[in-house]
Amino acid sequence: MPGLRLTRRSVDDIPHPEHGQVIYRDTMLPGFGVRVGAKSKTYIVEGQVNRRTRRVTIGRADLFPPETARRKALVVLGDMADGVDPTAEKRKDVVKNMTVEKAFKKFFEARPDLAKATVENYSRTGFIYLKLWAHKPINEITRQMVLKKHQEMSRINGKVTANDSFRHFRSVYNFIAATEDDFPPNPVNILTQARAWNKERRRQTIIEAKQLPAWWDAVLSEPRYARDFLLMALFTGMRRSELQRLRWENIDLDERKLHLPTTKNGDPLVLPLSSFLLNLLRDRKDSAGASPWVFPGNGPAGHIVEPKKFLQRVSAASGVSFTLHDLRRTYITIAESLDIPHYALKRLLNHRSSADVTGGYIIINVDRLRGPVELISERILEMKDRQG
Repeated sequence: MPGLRLTRRSVDDIPHPEHGQVIYRDTMLPGFGVRVGAKSKTYIVEGQVNRRTRRVTIGRADLFPPETARRKALVVLGDMADGVDPTAEKRKDVVKNMTVEKAFKKFFEARPDLAKATVENYSRTGFIYLKLWAHKPINEITRQMVLKKHQEMSRINGKVTANDSFRHFRSVYNFIAATEDDFPPNPVNILTQARAWNKERRRQTIIEAKQLPAWWDAVLSEPRYARDFLLMALFTGMRRSELQRLRWENIDLDERKLHLPTTKNGDPLVLPLSSFLLNLLRDRKDSAGASPWVFPGNGPAGHIVEPKKFLQRVSAASGVSFTLHDLRRTYITIAESLDIPHYALKRLLNHRSSADVTGGYIIINVDRLRGPVELISERILEMKDRQG
């Protein structure tokens, strides 16, 4: 490493190397120097702290003269002589400024391939449910804060939402802690240690055969967009998000099939269209206008976002309380009652068979699903006509 009295002129005259970096040491102040790269020149200072060499960047040589940089270097060297590690202090400042809001944003930046639904769920946690923590340093969130907030959310937002939100927070905290030294243990651990996680029971509700006629009549009384949305949910078993974002480019009316390139589990899904759905979609297509969405909406997303209002109307009119996921369970329950093969059922719902070696060898294409799909459709139409 060459030595050089660092003046403005001498620094300007230092040539840039074609590759790598060269450090020029100041002959006036030991530990002070300039690091020269292919396109930049940066002042640095090096010293010993507890027998460990520490290097600190002072600033770019084009922003201030070496005299100013030398004075800054003197201050840093003095701190090092007193045992202060400037790199550790810098890390502390970074951690101190890492708020909950910034932590969630950094988490998203590091994982650009996250599914859109996952980003939406985590965003709801970070920017809505934990909004009051947004500007708090994430390493200052305590176990008691977590316990209190979890209990509060369980009462106000529901037990499942509270659990999901703190699973999201735990993941973000672990990600930030992995990039920083001396980070406190994850405060969400208190929910495990105190056995405070809410017990979750998978809903088992469906629209029963005796309820379907009243439900059907209520659905047909809805505006066309709501009617068609609910009927597609019942006749396909598709997830809410898949229906909301369904585009006309995903539907081939000539080939009688729909294609979802991305789904919840990351796998594409191709489903045949029953005769009932084919007619429904042809009618919608004829009146679709310019919208690319099968179910357009008035908001910035361009498609239906929140179906809650028309679900409530149908529930009130029919006396059948239900969720969209109940329609998915109803679909698969009807399919199972028809003795449709297990692997066809999994394909219709786009469930993976990763733990099943045999399932990995069975390829079920769209044509093999046409028969089962038509059978399910016919059974639904039979059930909706039954009275009593």
